[in-house]
Amino acid sequence: MSSNGKSAALAQLSEAGVSIWLDDLSRERITSGNLTKLIDEWSVVGVTTNPTIFASALSDGAAYDAQVRELAARGADVAATIREVTVADVQQACDVFSGVWEKTGGVDGRVSLEVDPTLARDTEATVAQALDLWKAVARPNLLVKIPATEAGLPAITRALAEGVSVNVTLIFSVERYEAVMAAYLDGVEQAAANGVAVSSLTSVASFFVSRVDSEIDGRLDAIGTDEAKALKGKAGVANSRLAYDAFQKVFSSDRWKALEAQGAKPQRPLWASTGVKNPDYPDTLYVTELVVADTVNTMPEKTMAAFADHGVVEGDKVTGTGPAAQEVFDSLERVGIDLTDVFLVLENEGVEKFEKSWSELQESVQGQLDAAGK
Repeated sequence: MSSNGKSAALAQLSEAGVSIWLDDLSRERITSGNLTKLIDEWSVVGVTTNPTIFASALSDGAAYDAQVRELAARGADVAATIREVTVADVQQACDVFSGVWEKTGGVDGRVSLEVDPTLARDTEATVAQALDLWKAVARPNLLVKIPATEAGLPAITRALAEGVSVNVTLIFSVERYEAVMAAYLDGVEQAAANGVAVSSLTSVASFFVSRVDSEIDGRLDAIGTDEAKALKGKAGVANSRLAYDAFQKVFSSDRWKALEAQGAKPQRPLWASTGVKNPDYPDTLYVTELVVADTVNTMPEKTMAAFADHGVVEGDKVTGTGPAAQEVFDSLERVGIDLTDVFLVLENEGVEKFEKSWSELQESVQGQLDAAGK
């Protein structure tokens, strides 16, 4: 920590071209000044949210009591209450980050708000809600989160075509990531045709890391051979490095250059799920090993604190690592890992987990509405 209270390690990470985003948001974090402090001291330039984060924030309740009482008095139902509460939090966070947004030309200073995860298999409903959230929040530094399901891909394109900046979430495989980038290019091209200033659009592609290791490590343990066990903890980083290779190819193409000439911004890879779930691994593993320019790393506060305390930036750990990363995947297949099944399971589980959190959020809010109405 430097004399001005700023984390030297996180500052170095930022200087290496990694945008540091916090994977958490609550009203308490905003009103207490904590979020502003993280911007000043931990080089934080964005925030991501998801249903699990909001369920946790609202379960604490105290910061939301007054608004919930007011909504209960107006006869608001659960859906309307969740929408108003989450929109209010995101609006305030967008305002906190407005200076970062202006300073970075709209690249950072972004706050993400997810569509209802129960719509993950419904393109039309996802598009409608993405447009509704964009209008409701009414902040240019919002990112609407849309899952990278089969139904989500056309929704990504259509939202962008209408001028909505998008955070594409729940990406696990390079193959699906390539489809996400194609959906982004389609969306920017359609936006240009619709008269949208493409320079106003921003997108990130949230590529999940630790969950890949958790799923594959369990399968490697089940195989049980020394060769299989030697591959534990390697898949998540290798997968992300292959994704970055794909990113470089797409965003150096002639098709992209034509859009870039119109002011379009590249859709940056965002390393998500970077909290280490296996205590045997270094707690900064998914930060240190994925340092490379033009990326975002969205971290839970615990991971960010660990990196602030003892994180080390060892330079670019990704560029040129594609062949070695591919060898990891070839080795996984040789020992019997069905990667297609791995990624299908992860996507389905990801949607199910967010749906479960959404249900918990609804139950929590219903309880608060009931208590406020007594």
